Amino acid sequence: MIEGIIWAIFAGLMLGLYALPEKFTKAFKFENTWGLFFMLTMFVVPIIASLTLIKGFGDVFGSVSSDILLKMAGASFLWGIGVMMWGKAINHIGLSLGFSLFIGTVILVGSIIPFFVDGLPESNAFLIIMIGILIVLVGVIVNGKAGLIREKDEKASAAEDDSSEEKGSMLTGILIAVIGGLLATGFSYANAVGRPSLHEAAQAVGNAEWVTAVAVMFPIFISGGIVMTIYFTWQLSQKKAWGDFKTPHFAKNLGLILIMAVFHYAASALFAFAAFKLGAAGNTVGYAIFNTACVATAIVSGLITKEWVKASNRARNFLYVGLGCMILGIIIVAFGNGMTVS
Repeated sequence: MIEGIIWAIFAGLMLGLYALPEKFTKAFKFENTWGLFFMLTMFVVPIIASLTLIKGFGDVFGSVSSDILLKMAGASFLWGIGVMMWGKAINHIGLSLGFSLFIGTVILVGSIIPFFVDGLPESNAFLIIMIGILIVLVGVIVNGKAGLIREKDEKASAAEDDSSEEKGSMLTGILIAVIGGLLATGFSYANAVGRPSLHEAAQAVGNAEWVTAVAVMFPIFISGGIVMTIYFTWQLSQKKAWGDFKTPHFAKNLGLILIMAVFHYAASALFAFAAFKLGAAGNTVGYAIFNTACVATAIVSGLITKEWVKASNRARNFLYVGLGCMILGIIIVAFGNGMTVS
């Protein structure tokens, strides 16, 4: 169990930091950076990783029923829409709040979904896990309150500073983040419904246990990538940004974005491995720990990059309390999971 928790936390740290290299790209519009990123992380990296690491690639997927693969593809398509909305939410409300609300919603719903696929643990463990998840819910609500207070603080500051940039509506951003989070729980469902069959198929042709995580990510990323391809092709055309790929900085930008893509993909694969190591309730507990570690990392990053510099102490205190509730909730969830394997 301890090994699974460590891997889940490490995966969350990777997901929380994967976007950092984006700050060092030059001469790219938003659409260039993220369009190239999603092409690499959804198609290039998972295809290369799967073909390289999965022994008997064709046999593994050929032995899994089309019904399961279709369920994974449909859920992953919704996940892709959710992730796309996440990017929009961050434009409205910033990195720290965008992460906390989006991933907080993902934790709440995505942690419960596997129970409908894998079945419920024994009653005492289930009760403790649910208490932990409800405490996470409190944290999400408090973080939302922090964001609304911050918006008021920034509007007050803007009234005194005519050079302040206009930002999107905080309420709109919160709604986008929450709806996107609900759709993004398709990732949890796809992992829960597909893992048992893919694990059996991968083991049948002699793959190591950890290879199952790579196999599970393949249909999830390819299906989710379809949404990204459609969206960013449209955006690049709308913003007339195709020409911005022709820049002397392209090689450096490509290297930085490739690092982002590898980190993003590896974080998801490590989560799948952590869920396996955590045992019976691993999909629920691993998902909660993974995403909470991610949102904690993002909140700290948002504070370091001065997203909350114009916020009052009251707003920051709400943010800290919300983060504290999320961490406390995950500790309780992990304890409940320990009861399922004791």
